[in-house]
Amino acid sequence: MPVTKSNYTPNFIFKNKHINTAFKTLIYNQNITYNRKRINTPDNDFLDLDFSTNNAETCVIALHGLEGSSKSKYIISAIKFLNANGIDAIAVNFRGCSGEPNSQPYSYHSGKTDDLNLVIDYIIKNYTYKNIFLLGYSMGGNILLKYLGERVNVNSIIKGGIAFSVPCDLKGSSEALSNKQNKLYLNRFLKTLKHKAMKTINRHPNLNLSKEKIIKSKNFEDFDNVVTAPLFNFKDANDYYLKNSSINFIENINTSTLIVNALDDTFLSESCYPFKICKNNNHVMFETPKYGGHVGFNTSIIAHKNTWSEERILQFINSIL
Repeated sequence: MPVTKSNYTPNFIFKNKHINTAFKTLIYNQNITYNRKRINTPDNDFLDLDFSTNNAETCVIALHGLEGSSKSKYIISAIKFLNANGIDAIAVNFRGCSGEPNSQPYSYHSGKTDDLNLVIDYIIKNYTYKNIFLLGYSMGGNILLKYLGERVNVNSIIKGGIAFSVPCDLKGSSEALSNKQNKLYLNRFLKTLKHKAMKTINRHPNLNLSKEKIIKSKNFEDFDNVVTAPLFNFKDANDYYLKNSSINFIENINTSTLIVNALDDTFLSESCYPFKICKNNNHVMFETPKYGGHVGFNTSIIAHKNTWSEERILQFINSIL
């Protein structure tokens, strides 16, 4: 499908990519009341799902980004908008992100689709939705695209996927985040990742993980080499990136899918923009606004009025239904 021209036109403030990236996280102050349900996993662990519903026929399953949760501002903003437009929403908290430590030493990674599959099966079996859409941000978007691309037959109830600010090439994104302009973001991610890793070692003292190497990790590749790879049985960080980058699965997607990656997103490398792959797949629409930052797409200094991405989600859903 041809690359789609975007109508996102921010004011001059949000043409600054860093302001656009940080604005909603720092300013948005809307709250939401969830109904939490816990589901058990086959490996004796759990996933916490947060529901915000109005007995609609259509439901969106929302997937947060790295170190996010159902409380992430972009998740709350999207769900409140969807609810206001007659659509139910379920926010998935990936393992270790719901506020309670999980039972297993491993938690989530950028391509761990088995937990998403478990959630989808649970929703389909226990609820009566006629239509389900998958919505992913950043890492959640990569998981979503990989899920849709690695399955020959996706359940027909899944009508579409919507992914924003996707690090389609995990290695490229890892390298981009090591650039000087991203130092603040990188350090923030590494701080919480290292903290969780240390707590995991304390709960599971027999793990063959080095506290010293974790502390000394200066970027994602360092961290993934000493934590993600050994916990999930990858050879190393590069093996993990290769096997889980959604760019290797997009060509196989046969479900209607929208990918929105801003061209000024500093988290993304050039390899995270799969123009050729998307042009050759009639099921995938690739939209590349000139501005937007990373999971930004703000339009107003009044935070709760920043609804371009939410309106784009609704527009896509309505175009399918």
